[in-house]
Amino acid sequence: MPLSNRPSSSSGGMLLVANKGDQTVGLIDPDNGRQVATIKEDGVTGHELVASPDGKQMFVPIYGDSGVGLPGTDGSSIDVIDLSERKVVKSIDFGHGVRPHCAMFGPKDGLLYVTTELDKTITIIDPHSLKIIGSIPTGQAESHMLAISTDGTRGYTANVGPGTVSVLDLARRNTLTVIPVAGHVQRISLSPDGRWTFTSDTEKPRLAVIDTTTNKVDRWITLPATGYGTASTADGKWLLVAIPSTNEVAVVDLPTMRVVRTIKVPASPQEVLVRPDGKAAYVSCSSSNQVAAIQIDTWSVKLIDAGRGADGLAWAK
Repeated sequence: MPLSNRPSSSSGGMLLVANKGDQTVGLIDPDNGRQVATIKEDGVTGHELVASPDGKQMFVPIYGDSGVGLPGTDGSSIDVIDLSERKVVKSIDFGHGVRPHCAMFGPKDGLLYVTTELDKTITIIDPHSLKIIGSIPTGQAESHMLAISTDGTRGYTANVGPGTVSVLDLARRNTLTVIPVAGHVQRISLSPDGRWTFTSDTEKPRLAVIDTTTNKVDRWITLPATGYGTASTADGKWLLVAIPSTNEVAVVDLPTMRVVRTIKVPASPQEVLVRPDGKAAYVSCSSSNQVAAIQIDTWSVKLIDAGRGADGLAWAK
């Protein structure tokens, strides 16, 4: 189906979801609130995904059939999907098992950065040639998720089992420091101004707030229960935190760093993505096979049916 024939959207884009249980990528029309197509992955299984800045391609790291730090297969490739043809057109092969997971584009250099857990690195890929051109050591095991500063100079990884965050110099391709956080952490995000890094302590109901100027935990935000994925609104007002055990999303007032409300969503909320126009946030809910669309101005929720094990989210313009 040609790109021009995709359902039009006044939101100016499409929501993409990794349906882990189906081993597919779902294409969701955000205005109609429905999954309009699925694309079968070549490998087993993609947890996360990212669209190219021009919206023409999607990159799906094939992680394997296990959870982080658990026994299972070790993925060694990335599916490259053409969004106009709606199929896998190429594969990037790492040559050995690395459990590739979170992929992000550098906002300035346009390169693709991918966590490669078993190598304890971030792998750098030229998205045009699809060649691996370098790597950055994280100095830690289980570097699962990655956040990149808006100026493209720094990367931050959540190192799950070690309970740490690695701070990376993307230009020099080295590790600046490793920050002790908790016994076990998950997910990571940055505030819009780059001042704060957020990661969830998965053993206690609290969210770590790391000061990026000192690279130390500055404070903790108390949560209703243990948190998971987080994302800030672009205006710097709100931080949304998925709370899987209570099927909620906690809304943090960023100026005060306090939870000011909770929003009920379907079972097992995982990842949070704020739409580029800031009007809505999307939360994947893996056990219910749905995505919760939260209207930011009213905090109202509409549900979108996705595939089994809905997890990673991305936006394609």
